[in-house]
Amino acid sequence: MGLGLQFGEGEGPRFERPLVDEDAILRLRVPDLSELDYVFRAVASIKRALSGSVPLIGFAGSPFTLACYMIEGAGSSDFARVRRMLYTRPDLVHRVLTVNSDAVGAYLGEQITQGADVLMIFDTWGGLLTSDAYATFSLAYIESVIERLRRHSPTTPLIVFTKGGGQWLERITACGCDAISLDWTTDIAAARRRVGSRVALQGNLDPAVLLSTTAAIETAAHSIIENAGPAPGHIFNLGHGIFPGTPPENVAVLVETVHAASRAVR
Repeated sequence: MGLGLQFGEGEGPRFERPLVDEDAILRLRVPDLSELDYVFRAVASIKRALSGSVPLIGFAGSPFTLACYMIEGAGSSDFARVRRMLYTRPDLVHRVLTVNSDAVGAYLGEQITQGADVLMIFDTWGGLLTSDAYATFSLAYIESVIERLRRHSPTTPLIVFTKGGGQWLERITACGCDAISLDWTTDIAAARRRVGSRVALQGNLDPAVLLSTTAAIETAAHSIIENAGPAPGHIFNLGHGIFPGTPPENVAVLVETVHAASRAVR
């Protein structure tokens, strides 16, 4: 989208030309999807290689999470520049979010076309917002993406993940998604009671458990599987990204434990 995205070693995304003023924001446009052809060719290639053995999950950042990086220029612990703009120039933030929602909708729609079986929207930074701001600046634009995707493919399952969004489960459930991904701070049994059978759940092992012992990994995995409830479904996952330096053998223990425990309870 013309902002000069880069990834430095050991860093998250960084932009050469962040959206620091009104002119830059007004110039922002939805990208030409042909410039992302390498992504879609990769999706199609992976789909062929899987040969139906497991579903292929496509993904994108949420409009708000993308806006955080685009305005701030890089990762941040508080994204103060973005949050200040919410109050001083909400019109400019809405402009960025409108472009982003169109871009994310088109991007995910093409992933469906190339074979993605399920899609997940990552709202990593929505949890930084107040309840009202979350509804206005994050969830409303996730809903816009979902509406677009439903027109493209009415039956493709959609997962929404808002880190720190456990207090808004009922709102997220009503956004039109099929599943909600939970971070590790949310009690998955309580979440099941709150959402009932309206959506499936995904999550929510604390990634730090994978830095511990085999016994601790097995205990934590069993607890999540038992508490997730059987209906309408549960996708086991971490509560957020895996830590660098996680021993691969611990990941193997987790996968084996999840498979065995899931067969036993289901």
